[in-house]
Formats: sequence, structure tokens, C-alpha cells
Amino acid sequence: YWAQQYQRAYYELDEEMLRPYFELSRVSDAVFGLATTLYGIHFTPRPDLPLYHPDVRAYEVTDADGSYLGLLYTDFFPREGKQSGAWMNNLQEQYHSAEGVDHRPHIVLVMNFTPPTEGHPALLTPGEVRTFLHEFGHALHGMFASARYSSLSGTNVVRDFVELPSQLMENWLDERMWLLTFARHYESGEALPEELIQRMEQARHFLVGYAACRQLSFGYLDMAWHTITEPLGEGLDTKAFEEQAWQRAVLLAPSPAPCQMSTSFGHIFSGGYAAGYYGYKWAEVLDADAFAAFQEEGIFSRETAGRFRREVLSEGDKRDAEQLYEAFRGKAPTIDALLRRDGVKA
Repeated sequence: YWAQQYQRAYYELDEEMLRPYFELSRVSDAVFGLATTLYGIHFTPRPDLPLYHPDVRAYEVTDADGSYLGLLYTDFFPREGKQSGAWMNNLQEQYHSAEGVDHRPHIVLVMNFTPPTEGHPALLTPGEVRTFLHEFGHALHGMFASARYSSLSGTNVVRDFVELPSQLMENWLDERMWLLTFARHYESGEALPEELIQRMEQARHFLVGYAACRQLSFGYLDMAWHTITEPLGEGLDTKAFEEQAWQRAVLLAPSPAPCQMSTSFGHIFSGGYAAGYYGYKWAEVLDADAFAAFQEEGIFSRETAGRFRREVLSEGDKRDAEQLYEAFRGKAPTIDALLRRDGVKA
């Protein structure tokens, strides 16, 4: 709450005022179009395919040479019984059969965006656009998969590497060259005003230090729970355990006594990130370093994107993640690009 008040007061910026410039169908076309620019792939609507809900849309994805890559389904809006949040799933993994047939993936992108109303289309905040780009990055990881076994295919990689393709895609939202290709007022068609773009750029580093420490605190808490070697006993004070676990990274005063992160930390207890939540922060190092390659060679460089596809996206878990990354970048990652992006280092 206070962060929002600060942002409004000091940056004269509120994400809600930007919604009219991010109409969902235009954003969707822009995200698909970015993939076309980078990788040469195309998305063709397939309204003839059976769908599990009227809100879902299906697309056939083809490569630059016209060959079939797979199917992509989008499921954008909340409804009764639908889980909250956003994620990418494989309805069918990519794999090669014993006969040598390449079975291509069927991928679904699930979001919970604000749905359209009778008088207005679905309008997104920049944060929701970033979520779209993030999950779409996972979809590309699955779509470009080229492995013999489904267990090594696409996003079936180690936890501290799987978020690289998704977080990499988020970087384009901060590039005005891409932003100005689609951000237009849904009624007037007016391009996103320069004044608002400047405010967005000025607020880009808003709370980055806090966000970094918050993410680190979650990693410390995760590792604290999952490196316990002896029973802690029935009288364990979980609140005290939590405060001790993340004290190295918490900047603000401890949360009120009734509040506990651990009891709702689904990612590390039921979401597959047990002892691996640090992977999100490590992936930030990787995605910033990887995007630096695009900044050096051109943010729409087909050659750079092709190298990322060849060395990372298509490889799945066939080789060690470190080997994949260095094959793309030509060197080991460093933290420098992340510090520059966060405004910590010139």
C-alpha cells in the first residue's frame, strides 16, 4: 500500500492509468510478432480444434520454413473453479518415438487477466504484459524442444535454469523500440505518450533493492526448511524459525505476529521448488547477462535469437545447463549485467 502511494507521489505513475494502452488482442499480436521477428515462427488461429472452454484459443505454430512446430493454447481469463496465478503447461511433451517420429508439443498458457466487459475489451497493466511475456518464454522453451526423450525435453531442466527463457522475454517490455510498436489507446488509437514512457523509465528501478532482498529472503527460508537434519519437535515456534532464517536479507521490520510466509509458501512445499527457490534469483543473473548479448548485437537480432534457440531452447536437459549457457554466450555469466539493469552499477 505504501509503495503504491510513494510511486504515485514521486513518479506520478500508477499502472492502472496505463491499462488503456495495453489491449489484450493487440498485446497478444505483439508478443507473437516478437517471436516471429526473433525466430521466424508463425501463429495461425485454429478455431476448428476442440477446446476445453469457450475462452480458450488454439494456434498452430510453424517454423520459418513452414514446418510444423506444435500447438499453442491460450487461456487468459479467470472463472469459477480455475486456479489463480499464471503458468505454462505441456498437454503433450515433445519426444521421438521408437520409430523415429518427432511428436511435437501441445502447450497451454494459462493466465487470470481482467476479462472484457460489455463496453470495454480486456485491458492489461504493464505488470500483466510482463507476466504474458514470462509465460510465453516458457512456451518457446517447450515449442522449440528437440529431444529423443520427453523427460529431457523442453522445460524439463534443472530448477535454477528453467526460468532463464521466461525471464529473458520480460526484458523486451522495457525496450521502447518494441513498446511503441503496439502500445496504443484502445479507443483513440493514440500511441503511448512520451510523457508516460518517460515516467515508466524513471520508475524502472523503483524498489529494485527491496525486491532483490525479498527474493533472497525467500531463498534463505526455503533452504532453512529443506536442510533440517533433525526433528525440531512439536513445540517448534515456526514464526521464530522463519524470522531467524531470513534475517540476513529482510530490510523492513518483522511482519506482524499472525503473519507467516512459510504456511502459504506453496512453491516450496507443493510447487516443485523445494530447496530450489534460489533459482529465480540465479535466473535473473542469467537473463540479464543473456539479454546483454541482444543489447550488444541488436535487440531484434535473428542471429542472436537463433543462437539462443540452438544452444538453449532446443536442447532441454541433454547437456549440463552451464555448458548450454556458455555455448550461447561464449563465456560464463557474471552479475554485472543484472547490476546495470537494476541501476546499481553504471
